[in-house]
Amino acid sequence: MSRLADRVAVVTGAASGIGAATAVRLAAEGALVVIADVDEVGGREVAAKIRAAGGCAEFQRCDVTLEESWEALRERVDEVFGPLDFLCSNASRQAIIPAHELSRRQWDDGLAVNLTPLFLGVRAFIDDLRARRGSVVAVSSVHAQFGLPGYPVYAAAKGGLTSLVRQLAVEYGQDQVRVNGVLPGPILTPVWDDVDEEGRELSARATVLDRLGAPEEVAAAIAFLASDDASFITGANLVVDGGWSVRKESR
Repeated sequence: MSRLADRVAVVTGAASGIGAATAVRLAAEGALVVIADVDEVGGREVAAKIRAAGGCAEFQRCDVTLEESWEALRERVDEVFGPLDFLCSNASRQAIIPAHELSRRQWDDGLAVNLTPLFLGVRAFIDDLRARRGSVVAVSSVHAQFGLPGYPVYAAAKGGLTSLVRQLAVEYGQDQVRVNGVLPGPILTPVWDDVDEEGRELSARATVLDRLGAPEEVAAAIAFLASDDASFITGANLVVDGGWSVRKESR
């Protein structure tokens, strides 16, 4: 596959899970990928895996909550590969804490990690995206559409993310910059490492397909939205949840 041949891509939170799978998929389709994460060990391992498979990848440490980190990332991308074609804003963090137990700092940190980086990333790379008629995909969550106990700040951030996707699509559509989102459901990422088999089975049964999703399945959706196959799609938030939300709606 070469839908993304020689296109420059940045994936944040790419040291594991959906981000790592996305970096691998984009590289397999020909993209030149910069893996951005605070996890240097994991990020470098993903980059090495891509290069071992014949792809092109570099690692850059990036704290997505900091403006200066985004500026350093932009400079590194330009130095190594040139102007950016595609940004995948994926870095995320979950904490299961009811609203009345959340501290103000935990609230602010949740928004800083899960919502603000899309704004910072687009602002950092907008000149490249305009010049290259590039695209952006933000990784949100089904939590943006459905409330689950213990996720107030995560749901608020992901809901804001889906709204911001639509807003950015409107703001930059005249520049031919496409902005979309994906909303994963129960996907078997490292977040599930501490979930026992019974918990996994319950979550799997909550989907129409009766199983948990794989990070690679979300990565496939992201690669599609990054490609010219999605050239007339912008402002969309694509649900990738095995029918979890459909079953939720039917109750």
